[in-house]
Amino acid sequence: MNDEQLLRYARHVLLDEFGIEGQERVLSSRVLIIGAGGLGSPAALYLASAGVGHIVLADDDDVELSNLQRQILHTTARVGQAKARSGLQVLNEINPGIRVDAVVDRLMGASLGEQVAQADLVLDCCDNFATRHAVNRACVQHRKPLVSGAAIRFAGQVSVFDLRRADTPCYHCLFPEADDVEELRCATTGVLGPLVGIVGSMQAAEALKVLAGMGEPLIGRMLCLDALAMQWQSIRFKRDPECPVCSGRG
Repeated sequence: MNDEQLLRYARHVLLDEFGIEGQERVLSSRVLIIGAGGLGSPAALYLASAGVGHIVLADDDDVELSNLQRQILHTTARVGQAKARSGLQVLNEINPGIRVDAVVDRLMGASLGEQVAQADLVLDCCDNFATRHAVNRACVQHRKPLVSGAAIRFAGQVSVFDLRRADTPCYHCLFPEADDVEELRCATTGVLGPLVGIVGSMQAAEALKVLAGMGEPLIGRMLCLDALAMQWQSIRFKRDPECPVCSGRG
């Protein structure tokens, strides 16, 4: 690291568990963030500020006025602009020393697999089960760590699936894919603005732990938040040996 980087990231370098070695690992990493909305906003802001060397921000939606109650990556002036490009502008302003790529597309199939294969870590900040399961399958295939978050109404959750490890459960082990699952959307059920900030910030914290190689990430654990009561619950879960997605992983 040069002198400017040492100054910018000094508060992380001062942490014994993080240190210069951890910061250098973060600086050399590439992170794919899928979704530049409520969860992706705080996650991207913190990861850019922390010096993740290459961030790929993927989202095919445009900024709408109703997003601004919680999606802090965007501003009123950028209503109508692609969220990925709006986010790129902000992240470059926060930290011009990193590389940020905007993907204005819904990553699926080969394009999703290509982006996951190039990443050191993936953050699932999307808002639908179909995308979450597609991202999980790609992370299993390419053995990439996945940090997953979700928030709706007053309930949030976050977990880590380190698919580099043979004993780690995948997202499908926890939430089996099914056609009859009822999906709640913010547009119809609402969501507390600061809740997505809490969950997205936790995703960033877990991502930094995995990238820097410190602490105990939320592997095999899911933290659930009831924001009305402001109570956390920790749920442990194991790999499903019959999981159709990850059971073949050695």
